[in-house]
Amino acid sequence: MEAIRKQASKFREQVARQQQAVLKQFGAGGYGGSDNMVTDEVELQQHQKLEKLYISTRAGKHYQRDIVRGVEGYIVTGSKQVEIGTKLSEDSRKYGTDNTCTSGSTLSRAALNYARARAQMEKERGSLLKALGTQVAEPLRAMVMGAPLEDARHLAQRYDRMRQEAEAQAIEVSKRQAKVRETPGNAENAMKLEAAEAKLQDLKSNMAILGKEASAAMAAVEAQQQRLTLQRLIAMVEAERAYHQRVLQILDQLEGEMISERQRIEAPPPPSVDNTMPPPPSYEEVNGVYASQAHYGSTDSMGYFLGEVLFPYHAESEVELNLSVGDYIVVRKVTNNGWAEGECKGKAGWFPFGYIERRERVLASKVAEVF
Repeated sequence: MEAIRKQASKFREQVARQQQAVLKQFGAGGYGGSDNMVTDEVELQQHQKLEKLYISTRAGKHYQRDIVRGVEGYIVTGSKQVEIGTKLSEDSRKYGTDNTCTSGSTLSRAALNYARARAQMEKERGSLLKALGTQVAEPLRAMVMGAPLEDARHLAQRYDRMRQEAEAQAIEVSKRQAKVRETPGNAENAMKLEAAEAKLQDLKSNMAILGKEASAAMAAVEAQQQRLTLQRLIAMVEAERAYHQRVLQILDQLEGEMISERQRIEAPPPPSVDNTMPPPPSYEEVNGVYASQAHYGSTDSMGYFLGEVLFPYHAESEVELNLSVGDYIVVRKVTNNGWAEGECKGKAGWFPFGYIERRERVLASKVAEVF
């Protein structure tokens, strides 16, 4: 009989070890074990909630780390682009300053304009990279490496280890219960069962307290992760949007300047003022009083428009305007005898209409110069 009893005891221990092996196999993965040995429904829900929080915060941490790595890579490549762009700006400035072309200085001016615009764009790029580092990468890196997340994860891991200990203790209680049933009236087995049940109860009680504490800590970390990551993403978008808007303004201005230079190169030679061309109207006509059409010709009512000066003109009387290449002028009257009246840089007067060209699109800064 004693041999059979020992064999049965050995068999129960073998079954218990197999149960624990199965629990470990299906409960592995960093956090969380089997729910089979947990009979308390509240504790089971607590365990499942904590497991979800653990998975969520782990994914959030990995995403934050991915953002940090991406921003750091962008900063490295962006810094190299700033270096290349700054060198190009300096080369363009040097050409524009040192060029001794005998056929004109149009390309020199264009090179200087490009050098200035390129330097401004690289400065804006540098500001963007700095903002991405200080406003995006650093706060996220601090949270990834921060104590709140690690402390909460340690609490969750402590809870998991205690839960596994409680499951093992529950198996021990089952074994003690079987022995008591096999040997009724055995005081020693009864005492061991009582001690095992008391230990299991203590573990469950401590596990419930630790589970609540770990859940609260993990929930707080999850909320902070979600909030901070969203804020940093918005900051990144706003920084890039502001950068591209400023670069677009710089490029718009540069394009206008380049087009003006190209038009000067492609423009025909300056027209000569016909000696038979009558003089411009009197000063009174600048203010809206017309002379007879028989002497000055009829006035073309084209309406106001903006024109760009293509050729310089030096006034020969007090009612005429001095024109400089590149100036913009508001044209108010055009006569069919070759004269036009308008305003430029706060002065009004007459000038040869052939010296300007109508413009449909003008930079706002140039319009301001007219008045």
